[in-house]
Amino acid sequence: QVQLVESGGGLVQAGDSLRLSCAASGRPFTRYNMGWFRQAPGTEREFVAFIKWSGDFTDYLDSVKGRFTISRDNAKNTVYLQMNSLKPEDTAVYYCAAAPSTYGVILKNQVWEYWGQGTQVTISS
Repeated sequence: QVQLVESGGGLVQAGDSLRLSCAASGRPFTRYNMGWFRQAPGTEREFVAFIKWSGDFTDYLDSVKGRFTISRDNAKNTVYLQMNSLKPEDTAVYYCAAAPSTYGVILKNQVWEYWGQGTQVTISS
């Protein structure tokens, strides 16, 4: 089992920045690719960002490219999502997830086995 705990959400104004963190425990962190997802009220959960277990490959939802940056610190078993130039449409509950690294880096091939409880991000206009 892998336990994931997100933190760093909050209420900010449009144009501000937030950094989300997701701390993992339970199994070796480097066995897992990591992702961030979000879900706004009345919508389906959507992919936001992906990072390979080694940290040398990332992928993003088009609407966050250039504003969000995913990173990981394998020594701290933590993945981050730096969010800049936030917009009201970024408002959602943000979740981190873990997929075994054996699935490679193709996003549609990932099997997201573990999920955190989510952290609320609210952007006011």
